[in-house]
Amino acid sequence: MTTDSTTKQKATNQLPPPSFVKLAMRNMVRKGGQSLFHFGLTAIGLIGFILLIAWFGRPTLPH
Repeated sequence: MTTDSTTKQKATNQLPPPSFVKLAMRNMVRKGGQSLFHFGLTAIGLIGFILLIAWFGRPTLPH
């Protein structure tokens, strides 16, 4: 009877593993400066890529 009750207690005391979002947020808080730097590089790269595609895809109007 004691083994069943201890098994049930272990099952109820265990927490589910944290989600990937929670792990990412915890990692970002722990490495704040590096995360902000990488986020800035990603944002600049994305904006640059969009501007490059817009530049090459611009229409040519006759004079």
